[in-house]
Amino acid sequence: MQKDCKIYVAGHRGLVGSAIYRELQNQGYTNLLIKTHKELDLTQSECVSAFFAKEQPEYVFLCAAKVGGILANNTYRAEFIYENLAIQNNIIHNAYISGVKKMLFLGSTCIYPKNAPQPITEDSLLTSELEYTNEPYAIAKIAGLKMCESYNLQYGTNFICAMPTNLYGENDNFDLEKSHVLPALLRKIHLAKLYYQNKQDEILRDLKMQNFEEAKNYLHHFGIQPNSVEIWGSGNPRREFLYVQDLANACVFIMQNLNFKDLYAKDSTQIRNTQINIGTGEDISIKDLAYLIKEIVGFKGEICFDTSKPDGTMRKLSDVSKIHSLGWRDSIGLEQGIKEVYEWYQRK
Repeated sequence: MQKDCKIYVAGHRGLVGSAIYRELQNQGYTNLLIKTHKELDLTQSECVSAFFAKEQPEYVFLCAAKVGGILANNTYRAEFIYENLAIQNNIIHNAYISGVKKMLFLGSTCIYPKNAPQPITEDSLLTSELEYTNEPYAIAKIAGLKMCESYNLQYGTNFICAMPTNLYGENDNFDLEKSHVLPALLRKIHLAKLYYQNKQDEILRDLKMQNFEEAKNYLHHFGIQPNSVEIWGSGNPRREFLYVQDLANACVFIMQNLNFKDLYAKDSTQIRNTQINIGTGEDISIKDLAYLIKEIVGFKGEICFDTSKPDGTMRKLSDVSKIHSLGWRDSIGLEQGIKEVYEWYQRK
């Protein structure tokens, strides 16, 4: 990619898209194309077709997606599969029609079977059943991955797929009901600290409420007490976390250095599983994560685990040997990353 190439970042306001946009700016790319949802509804095929025909982007980062935590995935199953399929279909097909030079499609390691051997390799894809709670989202992302591979093989496009592990960072979703585990823990423990310190005004500002009795009921509903925070499950499941700015760096690295033909053996009779896992290759228990966040936030109360609630998948660690062999490694450790995110959260 030349510095003045026209680059479209789809989903530039989200966690991943905003980080990629910042990374491109930091690296000196000057011709970045962005559209808000109000300006361009990516689920509408006619609108997307007209956009690509008019703008003719040379490179595309496909970060736009409907995302959420376990509760949101399991509750809004139809929305998750429909909206993600619609967005992907429209962008991938129009990238082909308009002659995009290269595109990076972002998915997630939740595409892999729930009982895949650990660490999870790219070849684990479609070897057994998915985790039920996020099955619609995972199936949509698998379809996008296979669509990219199929267009490459039939039409000669250069569409690459990356599957990041659990992400966190600036512009994350901190909604206590719909967010992923790390931002949810960070906000819960932050609110618990404020509650412990009796900083009612700061709690009301954070929750955007006017009445402290209402705020107290809301906090209690999510297991936040003046002296304790309740967390679902035993705390024993292990998860891998990647700072989103590291992911953004990896995505730009891939677009700068790799092509689809680099991702499979030249003598292959069947080309599949060309996606690239992106992660750290290290994991941490939810219990240790909670105590790490407690220390960073400065909460003096207790962390309690509600073992009557489900743990979910006990381990989900990605095998990152492929991305390492291609020349990229993460650089921001978990403690440093959480400190940076917490500082950002307090400023926003």
